[in-house]
Amino acid sequence: MQLPTFPIKMTQSGDSKPLKELSLAMLTSSSRFQFTEDLNICRILNGMWQVSGYHGRIDPRVAIETMFQYHDAGYTTWDLADHYGPAEDFIGEFRRQMANSRGQEALATIQAFTKWVPRPQKMTRNIVEKNIDISLKRMNVDCLDLLQFHWWYYRDDNYLEALQQMTILQSEGKIKHLALTNFDTEHLRIIVENGIKIVSNQVQFSLVDRRPLVAMVDLCKTHDIKLLPYGVLCGGFLSEQYLGKPEPMAMMLKTVSLKKYKNMIDTWGGWKLFQELLTVLKSIGDRHGVTISNVAVRYILEQPTVAGAMVGARLSISQHIDENAKVFDFSLDESDRQQIHQVTNRGQNLFEIIGDCGDEYR
Repeated sequence: MQLPTFPIKMTQSGDSKPLKELSLAMLTSSSRFQFTEDLNICRILNGMWQVSGYHGRIDPRVAIETMFQYHDAGYTTWDLADHYGPAEDFIGEFRRQMANSRGQEALATIQAFTKWVPRPQKMTRNIVEKNIDISLKRMNVDCLDLLQFHWWYYRDDNYLEALQQMTILQSEGKIKHLALTNFDTEHLRIIVENGIKIVSNQVQFSLVDRRPLVAMVDLCKTHDIKLLPYGVLCGGFLSEQYLGKPEPMAMMLKTVSLKKYKNMIDTWGGWKLFQELLTVLKSIGDRHGVTISNVAVRYILEQPTVAGAMVGARLSISQHIDENAKVFDFSLDESDRQQIHQVTNRGQNLFEIIGDCGDEYR
């Protein structure tokens, strides 16, 4: 995909006035995490699932300009995938413009974590390398910072062969670090016991879905594996926008994420209990001078083995740069956690209903 280039200070088409400047909130030092020896990341990762085509039309020109705004505010870490529409292409164009405007050395300030989600089959060197090379080219990099691997069917154990092939490519300099996405505890253990070094697992984790705390966290502690949670805001439901509002009908849910997480809320405890949770989060947020979303993200960041959390970046549509920065201005105390747990503990046990992390995809 060839994306258009443009100067960083662009103007709207047919308009001599510059685009409205986004307010840049410089993040505190607590926003950074030493993820690996060579990767220091922002603990709020810019989730690029939002550009996959299911959350509204994305203007590529404005999207890439907005990426500069996020980066300059301190949100330097991007989460993407080979199947997130033009996400890898956006990173490639962002890197090209960064190098052209600020020099090659500026590229060291970007962390881009992609995913490979292959169709299960026999995993040969040729198949694995061909797909990795596609991501390298699209992202305009010589080496992937982090490759997060997903596998649809555990009964097909070729996932082990795929990881072995990726380990070889890692030794050859095409991949810095190997990671997983949506693997359950049992199969993460199998992978580790096969001698494959995994640095993180990306799983769904929120105040509504606390399944990682059942088994995953303990295994991650044992093997020094970090969690990179997504769904921490339940697609946007964990916000003031839904506080005190009637339960939305299906036709009102305009994005794939809203549909998905409404089903999760229904399974967990329903709209009435969810409203109780929002009310508690609002009171905690008011006490700390932050939003419901801030409290929801902060809760997850304070959980064991969590390195950072995905927050969707709806590039060219909306942004929450200033609001998200407040996550690093406070901490939850024991009273806050007790209030939260008084509600969350009344929800259904999703581990028993759905299964372990990622089981909803299999």
